[in-house]
Amino acid sequence: MDFHPVLWVYQLIQWVLDQILSPVPPPPNATLSRPRIAIIGAGLTGVSSASHCVGHGFDVVIFEAGGRDNLGGIWSRVNNTSGLQIHSLMYRFHPSIRWDRGYPDRKQIVSQITQLWQRYSLEERTRFNTRVNSVTQDGQGRWIVNDPSNGRFDGVIAAVGTCGDPKMPHITGQEKYKGEIYHSSELDGKHAQGKKVIVVGGGASAVEALEFVVHEDGAETAILARSEKWIIPRNPFVDVLLSLNVFGEETMFSWIPEALLRRFFYRDLYDLSPTTDKGIYTDTPMVNTDVLDQIRAGRAKWLRGDIKGFVENGIKFNHRSRGVPKGGPGRESIVEGDIVIMATGYQRPSLNFLPNEVFSEPYAPPNWYLQTFPPEHMSICANNCTYVNAIGTVGNYHIGIYTRILLMFLTDPLTRPQEPLMKAWIDTTRWLKSKSPTGAFDFFTYGELLWWFFFVIVINPFRWKWALFVFFGIGTALPLSVVKQENKLRNGLGVKKRYV
Repeated sequence: MDFHPVLWVYQLIQWVLDQILSPVPPPPNATLSRPRIAIIGAGLTGVSSASHCVGHGFDVVIFEAGGRDNLGGIWSRVNNTSGLQIHSLMYRFHPSIRWDRGYPDRKQIVSQITQLWQRYSLEERTRFNTRVNSVTQDGQGRWIVNDPSNGRFDGVIAAVGTCGDPKMPHITGQEKYKGEIYHSSELDGKHAQGKKVIVVGGGASAVEALEFVVHEDGAETAILARSEKWIIPRNPFVDVLLSLNVFGEETMFSWIPEALLRRFFYRDLYDLSPTTDKGIYTDTPMVNTDVLDQIRAGRAKWLRGDIKGFVENGIKFNHRSRGVPKGGPGRESIVEGDIVIMATGYQRPSLNFLPNEVFSEPYAPPNWYLQTFPPEHMSICANNCTYVNAIGTVGNYHIGIYTRILLMFLTDPLTRPQEPLMKAWIDTTRWLKSKSPTGAFDFFTYGELLWWFFFVIVINPFRWKWALFVFFGIGTALPLSVVKQENKLRNGLGVKKRYV
């Protein structure tokens, strides 16, 4: 086997992170303490959150609507050719994860999720084929999932993600088409060698569909997109730099990375870049380098416009010029194809099982405290399932940070935010981002997210003792011992203690 020094250093870094930051897995059949957490969803976020909880000695139950084959969430259902578009350095959803390459495929991702699930003995704490329809509180403020037979919980982590069932719209004249039609998640076992392929949609699913056609040695691919999305290089340094904008919105300096991308990345394909009124900090960009190379090589076409309907041999399409809005004037033609791949994404899973009051305007998701805690109930954490658009990653260290913030709230009464203060933080964030072309919580960056975490710890002195635990998962003993001393004082004042 060839020796790759960069990969060796990367794996060494992963080993060090594992040794320092990974909580110790509990022994099999261990009896864990309160607070007890209900985790809804056995995808990447649910398994990661559960492993953090049990690793720090707190009991969990994972409720998964699907069967055992759904372990891993969306990654259990996508094509085998699917993989990370961002570098795995930005997809470290648990400190113990060990990637053996920069851009792992679907099989390795599911393998890492499964190993994490097994390493922390979560099999005995997972209830498959259990759809959650309601989460309600009893008279003592503890949570009931569906009905009391499932037990009672001190906190709830909703980890249902943002990608549910495939979204498969019906297009006018679809029954006339003589070729094959598939959703972009159904490409395993399909063949496109020597065929013309039409991809409907211009997002990340379209890029994966193009990769499938290239892998199959298809003749040509036409991507039909309604508008331009920013495409950024598959380069971890560029991606990290873009995500460090702590303002989480367009600024007076945003034109600099946008101009650099047009000049050095898009180059001769400038016409495919978004217009100047659509900044890079307004929508989730696609992370891919090959797509532009495929277009330059003539193996793919990126067409901007509107679909008018299917015909027997393809799709009638209205080509629009750069800057012309959706539905605007253009030139109609027939885009021919033997296969149509619907890269139309996925339906967002519902959070309707949560209490009705958490959806009250103007504090409905994503307008929550830290975007994940509804102000009416600080004991609920909707981890990784309320965001809309962002630059950064959904599978990184923030999963553990959110989980540990919830554990801090549940174990230490003096750290708990009150509803008025949670709403004040939301309103302040809205005011700070009032000039943003998007809603305050409709777009954020990883840099902004880290700033939120830092601010929330610093603003309350009773949270300072938890800082190492919240940010790195280090040292629960010290803050818990302090909490016990605080409880003695509080009990002397007639205040009831909980859990510790």
